[in-house]
Amino acid sequence: MSVLLSSASASVAPKLITELPGPNARRVLAGDARWVSPSYTRSYPLVARRGCGMRVEDVDGNEFLDFSAGIAVCSTGHCHPEVVAAIQKQAGELLHMSGTDFYYEHMVTLAEQLEPLAPFDGPIKVFYGNSGAEAVEAAIKLARYHTRRPFVIGFYNSFHGRTMGALSLTSSKITQRARLGALLPGFFHIPYPDLYRPLHGSVDTAAACLEDLDRLFHTTTNPTEVAAIVLEAVQGEGGYVVPPSTFVQEIRRICTRHGILLVVDEVQAGCGRTGKMWAIEHHDVEPDIVCSAKGIASGLPLGVMFSRAEIMDWTPGAHASTFGGNPVALAAAEVTVRLLQGGLIRNAAEIGAYLMQRLQTWPSKFPNVGQVRGLGLMIGIELVEDQQSRKRAPELRDRLVDAAFYKGLLVLGCGPNTLRLMPPLICTKQEADVALEILEACLRDHGQTRTQ
Repeated sequence: MSVLLSSASASVAPKLITELPGPNARRVLAGDARWVSPSYTRSYPLVARRGCGMRVEDVDGNEFLDFSAGIAVCSTGHCHPEVVAAIQKQAGELLHMSGTDFYYEHMVTLAEQLEPLAPFDGPIKVFYGNSGAEAVEAAIKLARYHTRRPFVIGFYNSFHGRTMGALSLTSSKITQRARLGALLPGFFHIPYPDLYRPLHGSVDTAAACLEDLDRLFHTTTNPTEVAAIVLEAVQGEGGYVVPPSTFVQEIRRICTRHGILLVVDEVQAGCGRTGKMWAIEHHDVEPDIVCSAKGIASGLPLGVMFSRAEIMDWTPGAHASTFGGNPVALAAAEVTVRLLQGGLIRNAAEIGAYLMQRLQTWPSKFPNVGQVRGLGLMIGIELVEDQQSRKRAPELRDRLVDAAFYKGLLVLGCGPNTLRLMPPLICTKQEADVALEILEACLRDHGQTRTQ
């Protein structure tokens, strides 16, 4: 089924000039199959060559509208000119000296930018790494070091990274842990509150999750031995699930009562994506440690873990990273943070609200849409076989992701059966309209409608 667009929307629509994948893409795909690790998860055969703003061009000249943002990384859009200029300038001055052994001015200036934006009062201390997984690893180590306690509590369906410490905390998919042997000891998990799927049939699923935490404290580990509870303020890879604020606030109270550090993983949800600098701010809760990456440097590899200054009390050599806080990545991050404050966070809130207004009508139009949820430009569309049983429809979700690609729209899934929208924060209403028109066409082609 073709997608009919208004003349205004057509100006920002995808432009496909070859079959997909095109001949150049097929050549790259053949080489990838021959030489590249098969452990990567590719949803469809996009072979990117360049990007600009909200658009990605493949090696055959096809132009796609990007609602994946490199998995929520390209917060300022592809190749934002101010970010590119900062990268080029820094690349011509210094590429590397290692902040582990020497000093960079950018390590100070970015921290100065972040301190007034921190989701808690008071001074901060910052550790720089290269990725979200490294930020989480650093948080785990700092929490254990500072509290002198061994145990860490996370949540089922969470994703925190694939390095062994972060993977021990991750509880997302079996395949991520399969055949890797024993992971790090001392990690426990409790359910994350999903209001669409009540825990144990409970009327109050948040209360049921808290009961599981209380049970853990009484049967498995004393809370006085727990260093940290690690929480996603919006669960990302688990399905873009937004927890009740009352639940997050109670977790904060429990942490305070028992001297447990609250670590918030803002790798995907942070840096303005939810319409606030940090997603935890939606819950009116102050964490002790924050993990950030992805959107903080507009596409360059940078992980940032920061805490209340008094918590970061480890001694030289306790933790470090050769490439962490690379000067080029830091230069990109400084501009990114300035652009976020200069209007992109506000735009994420406004365009997110605009998208949600349209998407809230989908359950009444499409029987396979069970729930639409999210904050800002972090929106999940849960696909079900029918709205009464709420039985998950992962195959339908995957067909929609694939079909959108062949219509020129880049989206990805998350969780077992959720389609996620996470465009760059520069997204306009016109681009939002085009994306939804394409997805509606895909739903009409592959799902059910009320007129059937």
